[in-house]
Amino acid sequence: MSIPHLPPTGDWIRGITIRQPWATCILAGKRMENRPKPWPWRGWVLLHAGKAKPAPALLRDPLVAAAIRGRELHLGAVIGVARLTDCHPDQGPNRCTSPWAQRDVHHLVLTDVHELPLPVPARGALPAWKPTLALVDQVLQQLPHLRT
Repeated sequence: MSIPHLPPTGDWIRGITIRQPWATCILAGKRMENRPKPWPWRGWVLLHAGKAKPAPALLRDPLVAAAIRGRELHLGAVIGVARLTDCHPDQGPNRCTSPWAQRDVHHLVLTDVHELPLPVPARGALPAWKPTLALVDQVLQQLPHLRT
């Protein structure tokens, strides 16, 4: 895989707030996020873990439990970056074969996922938000291979 290079300035990145444990599941290999509405944005996103604590029953789901085993569920922080490459409506189990796919929603397709060594505390917003340059700088300091 080639190393992506991020532009130094400009309108090229957004933040996406994702509830736990889903945010950590993305770092562990989940490459799609379910959303009720389509997203026009394509490009780099900061993966922001929301502040809400997950329900204990959700953590016992076998798919979730396997993905988060041995990982800390950070809250209220940017925990990674990814490239959002597509958003499509659910196409049924024959076309959307991911075990993470929910029915009757839109699926955000994520690639080039990079986990931060240390979470960066931040306030998110719904649905997508424009991060400050200071926040982007803090994130990219931990991922020097993504710098231009």
